[in-house]
Amino acid sequence: MSADNFDDPLQPPQSPNDGTLPRQFKDLFLNCHFSAESDEENDLTGATATNNEPFCWVFGYGSLCWNPGFEYERSITGYIKGFVRRFWQGNVTHRGTPEKPGRVATLVEDNEGLCWGCAYKITGQTALDYLKQRECTLGGYRTVKTKFYPRISSYETPFIGKAEEVIVYLADIHSRHWLGEDIPEHIAQQIVECRGPSGHNAEYLLRLAQFMHEELPDVDDEHLFVLESLVLNELQQRKIPLGSVMGANPAQIRRDDDLRENLKTSVNFQFTSRMPERKLRCLNI
Repeated sequence: MSADNFDDPLQPPQSPNDGTLPRQFKDLFLNCHFSAESDEENDLTGATATNNEPFCWVFGYGSLCWNPGFEYERSITGYIKGFVRRFWQGNVTHRGTPEKPGRVATLVEDNEGLCWGCAYKITGQTALDYLKQRECTLGGYRTVKTKFYPRISSYETPFIGKAEEVIVYLADIHSRHWLGEDIPEHIAQQIVECRGPSGHNAEYLLRLAQFMHEELPDVDDEHLFVLESLVLNELQQRKIPLGSVMGANPAQIRRDDDLRENLKTSVNFQFTSRMPERKLRCLNI
């Protein structure tokens, strides 16, 4: 999810399950709004409402990883399946301009792919209103749901090692700011040349790469890390000081700490997460 992508309104977000979702699910996924029924226990929120305030989990894979911009109760690292992160979405308002659009992250469907990031637990309507404005109304992103797999599972996490539904925002080819695929060298050059009101486009990419290196050091995100290397080389060749593109350091986000105290598993999912899911049956031997 690209936190800086404040673009003009596009098409309203759509859900792949519009016809089958209960009303409170439609309100949440289509309108980013908790309905009056949302205080009931359901799979979407992950549990019953706390103090009569419903909550849900939102997956971040772009600048939300290092600059969420909203209040949240918890943040947990993990991954989603069926998508890969790509810098194929344009941005003309925060990391670029109409004359020089920047590039920000979106998700591309890939049956064998996965994308690492973090999930935020948000309670009440305020954060969802903020995300609706930022991602749906202004960003041109649509809203979908998918399964989130936590990197660390413990007896204290609501996931207990199993997948849970999260909200995900992603752009697609119908966005008028969609830039699409290009060779990494061209993408890196474009990122180095772009700046917007929120800062340099290179900061967006390098902060995201820093998040991956520091919090998910065992994960290899080839697309992101190739661009990171190319952007750093391009900055050096153009004699652009790194400090001039990075801006102020964001506040540190503590993730997974409460899970470590009651650790159940902590493993490297690089291989196991790519294994196809299979149903087993019992045999009498």
